[in-house]
Amino acid sequence: MKRRDFMTATALGTTALALSGCHRPPKEEHNGATNVVTKKRVTLKLATSWPAHFPIMGTGVEYFAKRCAELSAGSLEIKIYPKNILVPALQVFDACSATQIDAFHSGVYYWKGKNSAFSIFGGMPLGLTSEEMITWLKFGGGYELWRELYAKFNLYPLIGGTTGPQMGGWFKKEIQTLSDLQGLKMRIPGLGGEVMKRLGITPILLPAGEIYTSLERGTIDATEWVGPALDSMMGFSKVAKYYYTGWHEPGSILEITFNKARWEKLSDTHQAVITVASEEMTNTMLQEFRYKNAKALQELPKDVTIKSFSQEIIYAAKAALDEVIHDESKKNQDFKRVFQSYDSFFRLNKYYDDISTRNFLNIRA
Repeated sequence: MKRRDFMTATALGTTALALSGCHRPPKEEHNGATNVVTKKRVTLKLATSWPAHFPIMGTGVEYFAKRCAELSAGSLEIKIYPKNILVPALQVFDACSATQIDAFHSGVYYWKGKNSAFSIFGGMPLGLTSEEMITWLKFGGGYELWRELYAKFNLYPLIGGTTGPQMGGWFKKEIQTLSDLQGLKMRIPGLGGEVMKRLGITPILLPAGEIYTSLERGTIDATEWVGPALDSMMGFSKVAKYYYTGWHEPGSILEITFNKARWEKLSDTHQAVITVASEEMTNTMLQEFRYKNAKALQELPKDVTIKSFSQEIIYAAKAALDEVIHDESKKNQDFKRVFQSYDSFFRLNKYYDDISTRNFLNIRA
């Protein structure tokens, strides 16, 4: 089956309902509570946090825009603007909130400074996998909380992809004990950065285009990014030879978020098209990451050493994460509410996951 033809059964059903009138002139707009067929075409401006045609994440959102046009029979055009064309990579949230753009594609954890609760929607260290995160968001109450909190910024979020489990990062020197982390400067966002900070690292937030140069020049001593496919493309192995397995981002969620006022002006059909296309993009992105990471792992330079962090560091990370959760819950009621929802699903899911997935993987191993 060709990629453009791939849709889940749910997506097919939703699309069939949403687009049942596609053979008529395909232009719609709201007229009060009713969708009225007109000849007006809708164009939305969407800015990303990635360079133009950036593999998987950037090309994923380009594919999303193409599918929106196809599924709407050409009545919905989403124009993609890579980072720094309309707004800088890490200013897309503010630009969309202020109605300077209609939508953006980025990582949820970048907005921790707006509200620490947002980090949870992007995924937590030592927490839920991509599949589990999507399940919590769609069925465990996560989406409702995410949209409630984003509404305060005039935003309406959708899941815009997921990376699967990420690697733990590239280091210029071998990390054996906690003392080896002390004083290091590392590019690492979100709650993973907060945990690393308590282990002695100085976390630094950098967009994709600045990471390699910062690592090469010694502005940072280490970096995490995603996984073997994108990390190899970035060239990190040229300047850092120790590649660590991950724990801080077991299933990071990306977002495709719309200006809320603009979203509410869209017809029901266009909202349905966007929702279906975003789910298709999420599934495709996860599958593409899995395949290309597995392939790229086999092609890493021979002088790269793959290692896992010591049990001392992992135990310390778990303790530090507990402290972060306690402290953030105490000072931020939003964080407390979101974490309670997240943790409730985590506990519900854990027993079943242990006797199914974990048990199977142990048998397979």
